[in-house]
Amino acid sequence: MDRSETPWIIRLDGEVTLASAPELKKSLMEWLASGNDLQLDLERVADIDVTLLQLLWAAGREALRSGATIASRVPESAGAMARDAGFDRFPGPTEQA
Repeated sequence: MDRSETPWIIRLDGEVTLASAPELKKSLMEWLASGNDLQLDLERVADIDVTLLQLLWAAGREALRSGATIASRVPESAGAMARDAGFDRFPGPTEQA
């Protein structure tokens, strides 16, 4: 996972599993506290765990409450993984890569 704070960008890469959850949660909490918008880049995700999808979904819900937005770049394969796990709407507007 790569992270940049100006602007807020979180880039996930490769297999994103349960082991990645604590680091992703910390980054998402810091982003939400910043009050800025987020660019979420999943273009290079090969596989994503449902736990991480739940974290991203919860962050999207919190963003809606706070007025922040999540713009995400999601390849079709990652979008299909999210839909297969029951997440019809991924957090924020999605650009298919």
